[in-house]
Amino acid sequence: MAKIELSRVNGDFGFEAKDENGHIVKMDSSPQSGGLDYGVRPMQILLMGLAGCSAIDVIAILKKQRQDVKDYKMVVNGDREAGVEPSLWKTVDIEFHLYGDIDPDKAAKAVDLSLGKYCSVSATLEKAGAQITSRVFVHPEVTA
Repeated sequence: MAKIELSRVNGDFGFEAKDENGHIVKMDSSPQSGGLDYGVRPMQILLMGLAGCSAIDVIAILKKQRQDVKDYKMVVNGDREAGVEPSLWKTVDIEFHLYGDIDPDKAAKAVDLSLGKYCSVSATLEKAGAQITSRVFVHPEVTA
């Protein structure tokens, strides 16, 4: 069972949420709705959770396939329903950027497995009606 504690710490809507291990996330409402831009909006945290959940899956799958992932980045864009409450995510588009000696077919399969089978956040969003699309880009290893 997960346990989250939330405390108001900054203005009317500036909150800190803490999990049972002491990890803290700062949240706030937008300035347009009375927030102070203290932290991330709760709905954006949902997209961050999607990125983190899928990233863990994809890297774990590729490691099992002995793919050498040197770096990993994602870009997640979402559009919410307009003019309704609650305003849910309508569409979510994800770019997966993998760097290293990686078979592009294995990368694409890992993303498909994550979004279609393993990632609980993507399943939650889809059950709420979001359409999730993705693209996979495999790049050569980044050198400094």
